[in-house]
Amino acid sequence: MSQWTFLTNHAQVLLCIARNGGRMTAREIAGIVGITERAVQRILGDLEEVGYISRFRDGRQNRYEIHPDLPMRHPLQRGRAIKDLLELLTLPDR
Repeated sequence: MSQWTFLTNHAQVLLCIARNGGRMTAREIAGIVGITERAVQRILGDLEEVGYISRFRDGRQNRYEIHPDLPMRHPLQRGRAIKDLLELLTLPDR
């Protein structure tokens, strides 16, 4: 069976940040998502470059702030903000 998932690694990293109040290390995110720390750094850079997150130094660690009102990038999600995705996928388990 092929190893694909419905959400990209970019979405997974964004969800990790959302679920943990923006206080996670790249190493912690990498462990949860199942990718390398270097890949997480690259994804964080991508997300910051287009404005989905801001990165702040907090002591020796980074803190990430999500800008949830920005639109999703794919034309099929036109009119939807990333907060719509985050709200759906960060609902508490029932």
